[in-house]
Amino acid sequence: MKQPTYLTAKEAARLLDVQVPTLYAYVSRGLIRSEETEGKSRARRYLAADVEALRTRKELRRDPAKVAESALHFGAPVLESAITLIEDGRFYYRGHDAIALARERPFAAVVSLIWTGRLAADWLDDAAYSDPPAVGVKGLAPIEAFQAVLPLAAAQDWAAYDLSPTAVGQTGARILNLLTAVFTNQPANSQASPHSIPDRLQQALAPQQPQAAGLFNTALILCADHELNVSSFTARCVASAGSTPYGVVAAGLAALQGPKHGGFTERVAALLREAYTPERAAATLASRLRRGEGIPGFGHPLYPNGDPRARELLDQVTAVCGACPVVLLAQELETAVWQTVGLRPTVDFGLAVLARALDLPPGAALGLFALGRTVGWIGHALEQYQLDQMIRPRARYVGPAPERLEET
Repeated sequence: MKQPTYLTAKEAARLLDVQVPTLYAYVSRGLIRSEETEGKSRARRYLAADVEALRTRKELRRDPAKVAESALHFGAPVLESAITLIEDGRFYYRGHDAIALARERPFAAVVSLIWTGRLAADWLDDAAYSDPPAVGVKGLAPIEAFQAVLPLAAAQDWAAYDLSPTAVGQTGARILNLLTAVFTNQPANSQASPHSIPDRLQQALAPQQPQAAGLFNTALILCADHELNVSSFTARCVASAGSTPYGVVAAGLAALQGPKHGGFTERVAALLREAYTPERAAATLASRLRRGEGIPGFGHPLYPNGDPRARELLDQVTAVCGACPVVLLAQELETAVWQTVGLRPTVDFGLAVLARALDLPPGAALGLFALGRTVGWIGHALEQYQLDQMIRPRARYVGPAPERLEET
């Protein structure tokens, strides 16, 4: 993992707009961590993350309304979490580089890491599963099918009301198994575990392409969590009310489905259909720009130099599918967008290309996103259950002033 970034005393004091002696006082009070540097000077250096956190708190006290408003849109942190760190163009699950995990570990091990802090692929092999409830989901997109079956399954799963960490993990495993059974249109396997999910997806959705299991494994891991996005924040709010993991996942799905979040994959799929061939990529981009339309699947606010999830997905799809038409189309689009507007692809683009390369059914890209992100939602629920604190912010009222009754 990337080493922490440090500042000198003068740099830290300048960022905090204080004198150096005041900085030393902050250190003595435990607000900022410091350590000695190597060499003869014995000067101390100060952890940049602590300095930034303190600066943010000072701004909040100075103008709480302004900071709170900006914090809700890719702004200052509003909740603590030990699951995902996004830093300097990379992201980490509990200190482990997520890209390395996607290359080297099975999905089940990452589920264990996010839920328990341990990389253990067989941690829930003995969990009990049940068949999904009988409900007509034929013709529904995967995420819609997930939303249809979850409430019925929840009504039959009394164990889900046990919110202790071990029980929540077992409920989470049942939910993952249920969603996989619905996604693949296959009966739930009483012997199944998260370890088998990529294989089950491959056997049902891409039976002629054994290497697809590895692509599914990568996609699920890279989508498992991404800090406090809108669906994860929604999931935490629902968990803070004491709802079961079924309610948490249902809430997360509702948010993910929106076209500004995971539903963005549908707009990327439409772009791929519109461009159709590599030869039309540049012309399609030009037409969209002339019409004043955005380019879906490019440019992520947290990754100015490119979304590492997209890069890993696209590289792996290219390695597996070679020169298939959608890979060539994706490469032409990526080049044209970079040369024209200077944006790199996002995970939505990577998922849409993967789904097209494997000839998956409509809505499969969002279905993969939802199945993977279910892990993160439950991870956030586990944190919130342990915190045992209701998320209840206050609104800053901007409506008309209350009417005053005149005395007669």
